[in-house]
Amino acid sequence: MPTVSFRGEAIDCDRGDTLRDVLLDAGLSPHNGGADALNCRGLGSCGTCAVRVAGAVSDPTRRERLRVRVPPHDPDSGLRLACQTQVYGDVTVEKCPGFWGQHVDGKSDESSSDAPDEAAESTGTDA
Repeated sequence: MPTVSFRGEAIDCDRGDTLRDVLLDAGLSPHNGGADALNCRGLGSCGTCAVRVAGAVSDPTRRERLRVRVPPHDPDSGLRLACQTQVYGDVTVEKCPGFWGQHVDGKSDESSSDAPDEAAESTGTDA
């Protein structure tokens, strides 16, 4: 039985479970701030459940590969969408700062808020 480690919690799950479902079933969220309410509910279209994952998981789906190519994400960041990632073995999960969890360098928006910057949202770039 695989174990998912996230925010100091160890969650047992079945092999093949979707990471987003594992986290939500344990009362943990793969989202930051308002993305708890403003997300695609696991369809792979919003990108707000992007996380850093280390361990045995599925390969990225076509939908996931397409979504992480769209700003504010970067396909080279190594982030995975929790809603598209299946757990195959023990994994460690980290949520980075930013509304979409896109700040892999650890830096958050200037306002230190998890809300998206309206200018960045309209231009498709980070502030």
